Amino acid sequence: MTLDGLRLSVSWLSVLPVPARRVDDATCGQAIAFAPLVGALVGGSGALALWGLTALGAPPLLAGLLTVAVLVLVTRGMHVDGLADSVDGLGCYGPPERALSVMRDGGAGPFAVVALILVLGIQAVSLAELSTNPLVVVLACAVGRAGFVLCCRRGVPPARPEGMGALVAGSQPTWLVAAWWLLLFAVAAIAVDWPTAIAVAAAAALLLGFTHHVRRRFGGITGDVLGAASELATTIVLIGATFA
Repeated sequence: MTLDGLRLSVSWLSVLPVPARRVDDATCGQAIAFAPLVGALVGGSGALALWGLTALGAPPLLAGLLTVAVLVLVTRGMHVDGLADSVDGLGCYGPPERALSVMRDGGAGPFAVVALILVLGIQAVSLAELSTNPLVVVLACAVGRAGFVLCCRRGVPPARPEGMGALVAGSQPTWLVAAWWLLLFAVAAIAVDWPTAIAVAAAAALLLGFTHHVRRRFGGITGDVLGAASELATTIVLIGATFA
């Protein structure tokens, strides 16, 4: 069963052709628990791209932009799509049903466009500054997927009775959430530097506030909210690492 959860996490959160043999509530919960590991794997592809582009003499900003493109491709653009839909939902007027309808629509409104430009632009500029330390990309992506674990902690309901959010909302015990974030904080402090570790803590605080807000606005979390949380946390860590 645990191996099924890992397979599902890899196939769901990356383009790797790993077949998911089971898709049920228990396996989806396990997939979320493994998400930071898959995030580190995704970050590894970005780190390799950043290192290779820098070694070939690419200008730092170009290397940063292309690394962002690699990260989007290896996740099928799923997380940035979640960011766009979540921002559009948060930016619209009306009751939760209206916001959820806007998110389901799939079109990119002005809020989504601005959010994507800012977040992806900030990531690219940050990566340009981190071209000599590509391993930070691994950490940032792992922290981003630890956002899945935090958003799916016990007590956080789904916004809809169907969809991915309904399968994973409230599935992660508090001890596991704390364990992942403490581990990533320690890795940042020991293997990188204190500004990056502080950024990991800031990402956790941001996502706590974010889930509180979407719970009030949408009634709970959705798959789009998880994608948005991942991109936000990743961006915060990349920003923090540039202050080292």
